Order: sequence, then structure tokens, then C-alpha cells
Amino acid sequence: MSYRNKTYVAFASEDIHYYRLMTAWRANDNIEFGFINAHDIYTARDSSTPETIKRRLRERLNNTKQVVLLGSPAARRKGGNGTSFLAYEVGAIISLNLPVVVANLDGSRQGVSRNIPAPFANNDYYTISVSFGPSIIKYALDDYAAGFSSSKKVGSYQYKESVYESLGLNK
Repeated sequence: MSYRNKTYVAFASEDIHYYRLMTAWRANDNIEFGFINAHDIYTARDSSTPETIKRRLRERLNNTKQVVLLGSPAARRKGGNGTSFLAYEVGAIISLNLPVVVANLDGSRQGVSRNIPAPFANNDYYTISVSFGPSIIKYALDDYAAGFSSSKKVGSYQYKESVYESLGLNK
């Protein structure tokens, strides 16, 4: 297995523009937001078969140390339907025991069930929910993801308002 140093961004296809925004943050020298993108490896052409695409997704996840899930109603629906590529990714994330930062696209700072695929809740999977923005996502990747493997917590968590305030993110 390759060295796990990448961040995997999981999302429903309807939310791809938010993923593209994250890659723009990464490329912008004026925004402190960087990550090694797992989507840059093992690419699959659109004409690939579902089996090939799933194999590529698994290869990407095998090289991943942490996950950002773009939380939305579409992600909840597709991530729990058992048939979509996102559902496959959610199952692989759980089986690989990867830390998951849920970036709520609706701006919520809480672990809201309308944005999180049911398999995470059904497995009492330890996640952290944040609002969608570069500084809080970066903070969560540095803070939560770093301590994930040694934590005994289960279920969905969120940061206190004081964390947002310390990052200059007042309501």
C-alpha cells in the first residue's frame, strides 16, 4: 500500500461545483488551504465501467488519510441508497476506518442528519461536522483527523462556537 497522505473529498454529483471551489481554494495563494488531493490519482474515464470506477475509487481511498464529505441532502440520499458511487465510497470509508469531516453546504455548524449519509449514523461512526469554508475545514483536518485513530468517541460531533470565533468566523 502507498503512503497514506491524501485527502479524499466525497460528494454527490449534484455538489461537484463545491468540490471545484475547494480545489480553487487550494490553488489560491491568498487562501491558507492546502491538501494533497486523492482525486488526482487513479483517474477513470467517464466511459469506464462501474466496476472499473469502483476499483479506482477504492485505490484512491486506500491512499487516503482523511475524508471531507460535502454534506447535503443529496449526499445523505445518495450516500445511503446502497447503489450510487457515493454509497460505495461511504462503505469503503467505514471499512477503512478513515476520519470524516462533514462540511455542511447549507452553512450549518452542527452534525445535522439531513446532510450525513445514514451508514455513518447507523454505525455510530465518529465524524465532525463543520460549516463549508476553508479555515474551519482546514482546522478540522488538522485537529479532529489527527486525533481520530486514538479517540474512543462515536457518533457525530461539532465544534463549539468558540472555535469558530477563534478563527474569525463569527455568525
